[in-house]
Amino acid sequence: MSNATVNVYLDKQEYGKDRVRLLKVHRDSKVHRVDDLTIRCLLSGASFTTSYTEASNKAVVATDSIKNTCYVLAKSSKVVDTLELFAAELANHFLNTYAWVEGAHVSIIRHRWARMVIDGKPHTHSFWRDGDETRQTEIFIKRGANGRRTIDLKSAIAGLLVLKTTGSSFEDFVRDEYTTLGEAKDRILSTCVDSNWEFNIPPVQTDSLLQTMSQIPFNQIYDSVRDVTCKIFAEDESASVQATLYKMAAQSIQNWKWLDRVAYALPNRHFFAVDLSYFRGTKNLAEHADVYQPLSDPSGLITATVARAPGGARL
Repeated sequence: MSNATVNVYLDKQEYGKDRVRLLKVHRDSKVHRVDDLTIRCLLSGASFTTSYTEASNKAVVATDSIKNTCYVLAKSSKVVDTLELFAAELANHFLNTYAWVEGAHVSIIRHRWARMVIDGKPHTHSFWRDGDETRQTEIFIKRGANGRRTIDLKSAIAGLLVLKTTGSSFEDFVRDEYTTLGEAKDRILSTCVDSNWEFNIPPVQTDSLLQTMSQIPFNQIYDSVRDVTCKIFAEDESASVQATLYKMAAQSIQNWKWLDRVAYALPNRHFFAVDLSYFRGTKNLAEHADVYQPLSDPSGLITATVARAPGGARL
């Protein structure tokens, strides 16, 4: 082993509080609403270098203080129900409060609670968890020159489990000595959708950041991307997961001028017809199949990002 000194430096850093759990109850009418959130807030900047290299905590905002900030702002905020705006409010707060913070990176996950229907009527204040699907957002706001802020923002759907029993095929793929999979003219198609979309937001002045961002209909965009995903999944005569994925992403970019890129990760959840010929010649393959065996692993995984062409129109 060499005794020579190796020069190193701190290349990048972030620190903060992760997995801050928060439930906001909206009681602004007799019909209550809830937002069940998991939050991560991370801070960065050159002033934090000495906390790593010289064991100095002079610039460190305690992660417990970061956690407390999430609760304090949630109490006063009017935008907790719009994840992108609440994330921006949190990030901008850290930049405005601590002059040495150069960047604030906030991620929020919203967990599902669906309103109960009792005796045929939506209940005013009772909910149930109707699945593991989550809505997510991630924002990085960086301090710029002359009081301006640069904003990198993406939002996401995660864990949307879908299945259809026909309208999907997989044929004309490469066949060689490694191939055992038969071609399928009609098959069950199922996947657990993870999708994210990136927003185009120009740099803005810090005092107009939230006002500028509030012009973007974030909740409508989320609902629309989810609806497009489900509609195209259901109605497309799918030749492959790849082809269906592309249609989903392209449609959402077409629908919303603020979106620059839409990405999907679609694992193939396989359902194979069970060969029942051993039992009195029972037919359960091809067009006779109606009993299937789910197979979770191994699974195919199809991913892609579709982007707006440079100079493309924003309708």
